[in-house]
Amino acid sequence: MAKNKGYASSINLPISIPPDWNTDELGNICKYIKDGDWIETKDQGGSDYRLLQISNIGVGSFVETGRFRWITEKTFSKLGCTQIDNGDILIARMPDPTGRSWYVSDLPWPAITAVDVAIVRTIPEKLDGKFLSYYLNSPYCLALVDKFTTGTTRKRIKRTDIEKLMIPLPSLPEQQAIANVLSAFDNKVNILNCQNETLEALAQTLFRQWFIEEAEDDWEVGVLPDEFDFTMGLSPPGSSYNENGVGTAMFQGNADFSFRFPNNRVYTTDPRRFAEKFDTLISVRAPVGAQNMAKEKCCIGRGVAAFRYKRNTKYHSYTYYKLNSIITEIRRFEDSGTVFGSINKSDFEVLEVFIPPPELVDKFDNEVGKLDLKILNNSLQIHTVEKLRDMLLPRLISGEIRIDI
Repeated sequence: MAKNKGYASSINLPISIPPDWNTDELGNICKYIKDGDWIETKDQGGSDYRLLQISNIGVGSFVETGRFRWITEKTFSKLGCTQIDNGDILIARMPDPTGRSWYVSDLPWPAITAVDVAIVRTIPEKLDGKFLSYYLNSPYCLALVDKFTTGTTRKRIKRTDIEKLMIPLPSLPEQQAIANVLSAFDNKVNILNCQNETLEALAQTLFRQWFIEEAEDDWEVGVLPDEFDFTMGLSPPGSSYNENGVGTAMFQGNADFSFRFPNNRVYTTDPRRFAEKFDTLISVRAPVGAQNMAKEKCCIGRGVAAFRYKRNTKYHSYTYYKLNSIITEIRRFEDSGTVFGSINKSDFEVLEVFIPPPELVDKFDNEVGKLDLKILNNSLQIHTVEKLRDMLLPRLISGEIRIDI
């Protein structure tokens, strides 16, 4: 392995690598780097292996942000697919952004990756997998990867280019120490995420008990607009978009959604339609039915609709869990389009719902609102912890800050 000589300048960032660190091409310090599998629609189905796409993967863990696709053991064997193992690193080959990676830990079920996700298996004696994942997620590595993306419509990075990525190599103990420091932040985030998932499951259970299992026969049957006002999104001109925080946060759908609250990814200086703070957001274009809640007044593009309770616009919890209770009905529109699934205003206007007594809605929102406030506070804390991690990551991964070992 060659000593680093001016590697930082090759990615046009003012970052120096310590002289006692080495560098090497990723392909030289891995057992293999493999493209994900191209699985045609006719070969999908069954329940043996989950087919992970970018939309199914969350930072630090696997989450169902979209619906999973599946393949059978027979298809797995026939196509020679590669099963993901714990310790693997998955790399987004298409914008998410391109080059973003995930470290696989405690994978609970057999899975393979789709063509948009590459699998990297390191040589543990040379390269710590967690260290590699953090490096790949560092801003200067992502900037480097962006230079290698190709394609006119859907840009992606080639496997051969991934193999050529230069990786900074401190000693293995220092790699592990760096990964442990950054993992401590991720562990805190995971704890808070688990708390949020538990709180939301408790609220969903309460909603199901009060409004479904104990529903009265004399409750009125109405349609969605009887209870909720809603706004269908409208995309601003593309020339108004930016990722620099200028203007109003804009959400287009599932790509922006996270647990409960969306990630601020794109902004617009020419917003056309808005969601108010704590409105329930539903994706209305493929994939139809992803759900979030606005954490601020924001612009909604044509891929999103925003809902609020008519009788009391502050009843955010009832709105969120009521929409969640009919999400299966909403998702059936995924397969209704000729090319891409979608649900429109007229479809929402005829969705049937039970209309419970106002006093029961009052009671629910007052009680569950406290749980949702805890979810909000946890989410704000998650944002703070992630911000600290992201501030430390480039400094640790470049050797600007050293750890005594």
